[in-house]
Amino acid sequence: MAKPRVIVLRTAGTNCDMETAFAFEKVGADAELVHINRLIAEEKKLKNYQILAIPGGFTYGDDIASGKILANELKYNLKDELIKFIKSGKIVIGICNGFQVLVKSGFLPNTNKNYDSIESTLSLNDSAKFEDRWVYLRKPKTENREPKCIWARGMDDVIYLPVAHGEGKFIPKDNEILNILRKGHQVVFRYCDAFGENTGYPGNPNGSLDDIAGICDTTGRVFGLMPHPERHIFYTQHPRWTRLPKRKEGDGLLIFRNGVEFINNI
Repeated sequence: MAKPRVIVLRTAGTNCDMETAFAFEKVGADAELVHINRLIAEEKKLKNYQILAIPGGFTYGDDIASGKILANELKYNLKDELIKFIKSGKIVIGICNGFQVLVKSGFLPNTNKNYDSIESTLSLNDSAKFEDRWVYLRKPKTENREPKCIWARGMDDVIYLPVAHGEGKFIPKDNEILNILRKGHQVVFRYCDAFGENTGYPGNPNGSLDDIAGICDTTGRVFGLMPHPERHIFYTQHPRWTRLPKRKEGDGLLIFRNGVEFINNI
């Protein structure tokens, strides 16, 4: 069986591309770092891959707003190709800056399924400073059903991942969009404390409404989150690993494995 092909999109200011590619390769994918200009020039074709990953960083220095310039490049140069990619059953993950890009290009949360509306944003942290720490995340209670998001299946109720961002506050356009996300099971992760309970700052590092840390689209195949799963793929990356029982892997690795296994099974 051929390995799933992952395109890890990069441009000026991307700085988590190699870690993201490594995480995918560790779970059996073939990952390739590709500059967006090569897609725009058609030197590389999005259709030749099964997984698109937009990693973290500070693309174009986060000028205008975090991820906005790369979002515009996707929207005005590659929108049709990306829509075809998604509608063909392929999958997308955006991490930190990549989440900002997907939100600001209209690919998340895309509740109206038209890829035209900006329905939410990721804005300045309430603390007005860069937040760099580890946080707990919980899955919404789903009454024994698997999450809609294919990337989050089989995960523990509470996981631990690092964040590193200055503009991570998730804000839906209005209460209608927020209610749609809740009812449609598009909220994938919420910030919480170690026991899975609601938490304020610093557990919620940015002030995100409803403690939202990650969302998916209506298909469950396009996923964005602010924390960095690629920074916790080995259990020894946990800041307290010497005090905890030995584990086979870090909490973030299953996210990448879920994506690869989804492609292997279609």
